[in-house]
Amino acid sequence: MTAPDAVPSAQPSAQPSARPSIVVFDIGQVLIQWDPRHLYRDLFDGDEDLMEDFLANVCTMDWNLEQDRGRSWEEAVALLAAEHPYCSELIRAYHERWEEMVPGPVEGTPEILMELKRRGRTVYAITNFSVEKLELSRKRFDFLTLFDDVVVSGEVKLIKPDPAIFRVLLDRHGLDPSDTYFIDDSPANVEAARSLGMNAHHFTGAGPLRAEMEALGLL
Repeated sequence: MTAPDAVPSAQPSAQPSARPSIVVFDIGQVLIQWDPRHLYRDLFDGDEDLMEDFLANVCTMDWNLEQDRGRSWEEAVALLAAEHPYCSELIRAYHERWEEMVPGPVEGTPEILMELKRRGRTVYAITNFSVEKLELSRKRFDFLTLFDDVVVSGEVKLIKPDPAIFRVLLDRHGLDPSDTYFIDDSPANVEAARSLGMNAHHFTGAGPLRAEMEALGLL
């Protein structure tokens, strides 16, 4: 799963060019929270400087992204532990205690997903996620089983914002991009979706999302 973006000042999303009927969610930081700091603050006894140095130079976001791209966690841990043997236990914790990085759902958005399903909407997801960790999350959060289909980066070996991962969903289901409404917390991913003609919302919270979806008639 990709890094949590810093929350920007609230700005309205670009007004969609159509009234789409199909909703496409990101998962991390939109439906469930994720941040390795939830785990490593405990492991570093609250020493923020040591924790940030470790996350910037050992278990980096680039290293984590390769698991999103499909590399196995066992291989990832072995490679990094060989490079940083003095940190081997901390590195293993990233894999073995991964669920502690996910404190819970993002407030308000699972309810939006469930409401869409009750209304009979077709709802998909495109997510940068390892297959293994997504399965753990599905067991923990029932609402992650509600999608009509999920394109998982670790399965298709593509990661957002590569337009190719969006095309996987569009081609798999014969979707008209203008009939889709994509939600993501990453501005780069939002722009990639828009470049393909999808309507897209830069997620900053459930309130602005719900307001825009109500304006479009999705809710």
